[in-house]
Amino acid sequence: MMYILVIAIIIIFIVLILSVLTTSKAYDFKHTVDPIKDNPHLQREDENEQKNTK
Repeated sequence: MMYILVIAIIIIFIVLILSVLTTSKAYDFKHTVDPIKDNPHLQREDENEQKNTK
C-alpha cells in the first residue's frame, strides 16, 4: 500500500511541475496585435455602414 502512495505522490509532483513550467512559458510569450488599418473585419463594418447610410 505504501508503494502505491509513493508512486501517486511522485505523479502528482510531476504534473504540478509541468503545469508550472507550461504556465510560466505561456506568460513569457509575446503577443502582438494587428494594426487597425489591416483588420479585415473593420473594413467590412465600414462598408456596411456606408451601405446603410445611402
